[in-house]
Amino acid sequence: MSINAGYLGQLLIVLWLPFTIFITWASLKLATKKTTSPRIAAVVGFLFAFIPPLALLYIAVLVMIKDNPALEQTS
Repeated sequence: MSINAGYLGQLLIVLWLPFTIFITWASLKLATKKTTSPRIAAVVGFLFAFIPPLALLYIAVLVMIKDNPALEQTS
């Protein structure tokens, strides 16, 4: 059985696109609670999505950061 390089490339594109969308979305959602500049954090997450181990490490770092009390809404 041989694997065609074209099919392998298409498979990588199909898997990479949802991963990139997820990392960017997760970066934005986490950064809104944890940082004062969520857009920059989302851009960094998007750039790290091109290197999956760095993207997962970046999300782990965002999860471990304490919530910013200045960003919490008072009601």
